[in-house]
Amino acid sequence: MRLILGSGSPRRLELLAQIGVVPDEIRAADIDETPRKAELPRPYCVRMALEKSEALEVRAGEVLLTADTTVAVGRRILGKPSDESECRAFLSLLSGRRHKVVTAVAMRTAGRTWQRDVVTTLKMKRLAGEEVDAYLGTGDWKGKAGGYGIQGPAAAFIPWLQGSYSAVVGLPLAETRGLLTAAGLP
Repeated sequence: MRLILGSGSPRRLELLAQIGVVPDEIRAADIDETPRKAELPRPYCVRMALEKSEALEVRAGEVLLTADTTVAVGRRILGKPSDESECRAFLSLLSGRRHKVVTAVAMRTAGRTWQRDVVTTLKMKRLAGEEVDAYLGTGDWKGKAGGYGIQGPAAAFIPWLQGSYSAVVGLPLAETRGLLTAAGLP
């Protein structure tokens, strides 16, 4: 069996390496990630992982792994900020509050699909304006759901989490290992 990572995320590649898994190939799906009207964060994230999976071809002898990570404040989905101004607004919203990070994983062979999702609750400390300015200056927020990555400088903003750290980074490793085993990969 060949493992295909259906993601261009370097973080997902690094996370897989932590459990000794190296994909045979990387194929990134290009889909519309716009939430539907009144769509809730968890169903949205699951839909994205499955749509990424369905957008890519799976040949005989291949296992395709796709995932999506979403940051949510209540019912509001915070995607990847389009610019520094939107990131500042996201960080302002998250400052001093609890929020959730949902990561959904889809595993597909030519004949079957498996799916799991993990919800992690985090608290972001109250951020001072200078902290936000300094963080924005790093550029670390680019391409990251909610405008921050817990594995980078923003780690100093998160004093508490309940759930899966690796899921917040982009791939819940315990669940992913279980799906790989279910799909027949050692």
